[in-house]
Amino acid sequence: MTATEDVAAGLPVATFTDAMSRLVSGLAVVTTRASGRPCGLLVSSICSYSVHPPSVLVVVDHASRCLEPLTHCAEFGVHVLGSAQERTARTFASRGADKFADVAWEWDGPVPRLCAAPIYLRCTATAVFDHGDHTVLIGEVSRTLVEDAEPLVFYRRLFDWRLRGSGACRL
Repeated sequence: MTATEDVAAGLPVATFTDAMSRLVSGLAVVTTRASGRPCGLLVSSICSYSVHPPSVLVVVDHASRCLEPLTHCAEFGVHVLGSAQERTARTFASRGADKFADVAWEWDGPVPRLCAAPIYLRCTATAVFDHGDHTVLIGEVSRTLVEDAEPLVFYRRLFDWRLRGSGACRL
């Protein structure tokens, strides 16, 4: 494979996914209400999108059971996980029937809020569009709760790898 080969030129999917698995990302649980019940999933494709207005961008696989409720909701929650929440990450990455059964949570208006998440963003859905096999959801942040915690991150298809502050370089 040459350095100039790209997806449009027929880059094998496995090569692309392997390359992207080496990008360190945070992990977040995205929640909303579905038929009066809480609905949630784990995402690694999340980023800040805008400061004015404060917004986040979340990407959801078309195969997700939460896709339909998220694409039709007025509000949703983003819970950035800390290193102590590996079990929560595994629960929300699973296809379990009731992901909220063993997780402390409460309603924040229409949004299910995970109580232990070190970062919680309540968002108003402002844009939804499809691209490839995923849907992009943009939410304007209306409420933020932040606690200090070491992040839980995703690297090379593992979400038990933790970022350690001892050797970190600050910009």
